[in-house]
Amino acid sequence: MSHQITVIGVGDDGKAGLPAAYLERIERCGVLIGGERQLSFFEDSPAEKVVIRSSLSELVKKLEQESRDTVVLASGDPLFYGIGGYLAGKLPGRVSVYPAVSSLQLAFARIGDSWQDAAILSLHGRSIKGLAQRIDGKRKVALLTDEINSPPAIARYLLEFGMTEYEAFVGEHLGGERERTGWYGLQELGTVEEAFFAPLNVVVLRFRRDAERPAVWPLGIEDGEFAQRKPDKGLITKREVRVLSLGALGLRPDSIVWDIGTCTGSVAIEAARLCREGAVYAMEKNEGDLANAVENSRKFRTDLTLVHSKAPQGLEAFPDPDAVFIGGSGGELRELLALCCSRLRPGGTIVLNAVTIENLAGAQQAFAQEGFTTDITLAQLSRSKPILDMTRFEGLNPVYIIAARRKPLEAEPAND
Repeated sequence: MSHQITVIGVGDDGKAGLPAAYLERIERCGVLIGGERQLSFFEDSPAEKVVIRSSLSELVKKLEQESRDTVVLASGDPLFYGIGGYLAGKLPGRVSVYPAVSSLQLAFARIGDSWQDAAILSLHGRSIKGLAQRIDGKRKVALLTDEINSPPAIARYLLEFGMTEYEAFVGEHLGGERERTGWYGLQELGTVEEAFFAPLNVVVLRFRRDAERPAVWPLGIEDGEFAQRKPDKGLITKREVRVLSLGALGLRPDSIVWDIGTCTGSVAIEAARLCREGAVYAMEKNEGDLANAVENSRKFRTDLTLVHSKAPQGLEAFPDPDAVFIGGSGGELRELLALCCSRLRPGGTIVLNAVTIENLAGAQQAFAQEGFTTDITLAQLSRSKPILDMTRFEGLNPVYIIAARRKPLEAEPAND
């Protein structure tokens, strides 16, 4: 019979907060594993103590070889952004989990508010990049923090995107003797010294009662809402073409998207609002247009990666995409398409907007040479315009929307 592996959640109050059943498991185990802080609560335990220092894969190897009953100590609820789910997945049927109350449960208990309707995200050991579009419009947000993504850093980030409708609750050492809680305005919180808050804290964001509700931007944002360089007709992917192109890209919530020749950033911004769990990487060669794209990304609360470069230079720094939109190129179209085709993930789509038959023919030939299938839509659109007390229609420039798709990986045949 395999030895027992038990993952036990420990709160900030340590041993004092654990029920008898949890303590019994710890008392009779042969090996006690955990972080230095969790192990410090059980210095009198006769079990062999192992500090988690190396990768979790090394821990799994040790547990597979261990013959003694083992307890792994974790913070709070081990199944909430914790080690419990990882170990249970790697050692199926061998792991029991004994949770403690999580820090977020305690935080919402302190403010007397329900939390089943809160958006919950972890910034612990993760980049804050993309947080803006993930939480935009959410009335209640709970964040797990770390020393880099501290409460003041989070406040300053939110202010960059004008998210002043939030107030912030910070709970430190929740459930322990050093517990401290408080509400803060974002402007106030952003000026607080980092060292003011204990490393063990959580942040809850909630709409202020007196705050104006943020703007809601549906798919197909009006062209005039974007800051843009305006010659006669405006350098922007027009709303109708933008919506058709986004549809052709086949975006998912977690898609990685490239926008090459982003100009105002209109396609990148709408893509980021559709791919809130993914990421958008945009490139623009014109410095003035890039500045407009930055301004627009802040207005529409989309945390894009914006790069000033002429494609294909600089694309090597981007992760492989699920979707690529090419709204403009600097004349190196064949080279650019070859690179995009080679980097595109299986099942992905490249959408190119062309206004000349020469670029249409060149793109179709290039995609065929790369082994991609293509669908082409000719968008000939007109918008209504008033004329005296009547209405006429004014045509937009025709645009070829070329969608090239890479075959998905074939599923491996099932074993007989």
